[in-house]
Amino acid sequence: MPIDPVCWMHVDRESKIRTEYSGRKYYFCSSKCKAEFEKNPSKYLGVKSAMKMPK
Repeated sequence: MPIDPVCWMHVDRESKIRTEYSGRKYYFCSSKCKAEFEKNPSKYLGVKSAMKMPK
């Protein structure tokens, strides 16, 4: 199941709210998340974890 790269929610692969970037499909839970992603895709790509590991 795809994950929305903006809010990290699970999204149905049949969702109509999606876009393609650099040859890859991205799915979104809402048009708001899609618009946010399209403003600055690199902000949401390559993020491994929202939490920092303690030292």
